Amino acid sequence: MARDIRRRRLLGGIGAVVTTGLFAGCTTDTSGDGGDGGTEDGGGTAGGTVPSAVSEYLSDTSNFDGQLADHTGEDEVTVAVGAEGNGGNFAFEPAAIRIDSGTTVVWEWTGEGQSHNVVHEEGDFESETTAEESFTFEHDFGESGTYRYYCLPHKTMGMKGAVVVE
Repeated sequence: MARDIRRRRLLGGIGAVVTTGLFAGCTTDTSGDGGDGGTEDGGGTAGGTVPSAVSEYLSDTSNFDGQLADHTGEDEVTVAVGAEGNGGNFAFEPAAIRIDSGTTVVWEWTGEGQSHNVVHEEGDFESETTAEESFTFEHDFGESGTYRYYCLPHKTMGMKGAVVVE
């Protein structure tokens, strides 16, 4: 009798684990970016949500607070390169931004944290590597989508960023 009860509990526990696993595979990515982190049409920021590709990409970035800095309505946005974060001056600030299509993003070097660059994951843009304070690099974002980028020398430290274009 005790053996049958233990067996039922074991089988019930296994059933719960299997059911949970099946439901976990049935979730829907509503980010609109396909979750692959490339550049996709329809950035998926309706209602101010952060696309899952951005949250996942920036999960090891110490200065990412889970929010997109909203810069919609602006023609030009500046992102600091070499801001404090990731154990030194190895961050982009803000780490993630939301902008309108047609906005220019200007990355401006702080001169801190050694040499940095800005490299788009899909190869649409790339700056030179420099430590020069006030050096700038800019890119015009003409198409809606999610753009992930990083600093090549410090990517493994978490020096990454994202631009969500509506």
